[in-house]
Amino acid sequence: MRQRFHESFPQKVNTGKLFVVATPLGNLEDMSPRAVRALSSVTLVAAEDTRSAQRLFSHFQLRVPVLSYFIGNEAQRTPRFVERMRNGETIALISDAGLPGISDPGERLIRASLDANLPVEVVPGPSASLTALVGSGLPTGRFTFIGFLPRDRTPRIEELARLRTRAETLIFFEAPVRTATTLADLALAFGEARRACVARELTKLHEEYLRGTLAELAERTAAAPPRGEVTIVVEGSCDAPTPTIDLEASIDERLAAGQSPKEISTALAALTGKSRRQIYQLVLSRRSQRS
Repeated sequence: MRQRFHESFPQKVNTGKLFVVATPLGNLEDMSPRAVRALSSVTLVAAEDTRSAQRLFSHFQLRVPVLSYFIGNEAQRTPRFVERMRNGETIALISDAGLPGISDPGERLIRASLDANLPVEVVPGPSASLTALVGSGLPTGRFTFIGFLPRDRTPRIEELARLRTRAETLIFFEAPVRTATTLADLALAFGEARRACVARELTKLHEEYLRGTLAELAERTAAAPPRGEVTIVVEGSCDAPTPTIDLEASIDERLAAGQSPKEISTALAALTGKSRRQIYQLVLSRRSQRS
């Protein structure tokens, strides 16, 4: 006997509830029938980008009120949405693209709903991180999603130093204008020969996967900066833990080779995980002793 799919969403839901609904990364054919039913059943849609939501709704002929819910207003609107759900309304949460709650404001509303003992139902679908991981050709058995690295270089280098010996595949989000810089920092921290993949414009017309070493990808993206949404996938470390580095001896060697204090502190921070500022002061001290 052929099994029928369970119809999850009636025309209207009578109890307050939050639906977390995945939407297409770019190709509208990736929108699931279940996602369409969920969005058509709710009282309100909380959208990271109302313009993207309206284009999506127009395509699928959805007529549901939409309110913006993004990093600038999430603190103010979260308790209001929770109160509305307590009063019996149903709300769907969508991000600009993909699965809400991954590097976007959705996490706050999901947590607040659960804390208020409201039911939360996830309608799964497209995910940029998983799509890039699978398409990268790198190991998928174990992976860690890192998301966006700090913009300031010192904390970014320090975080990469902590990640350098992780054995699992690592997934990063990055803005197109910072992709080449981030790849150069990854090469500095992880080693130039580490394999990686830059995936951009996933499921869209100009979808592209760039595969190679971190050094190769840093050079390619510096020469031709990518456009659109970027996901970087980096293979895990196969090396044993790095032996303890004699900082003073390494600084003296690099000074003798003509490296600047900034270059030395950045490189050694990446290799040791120590503060770049502290190493910089030590470099200045060693340089003055050499004078």
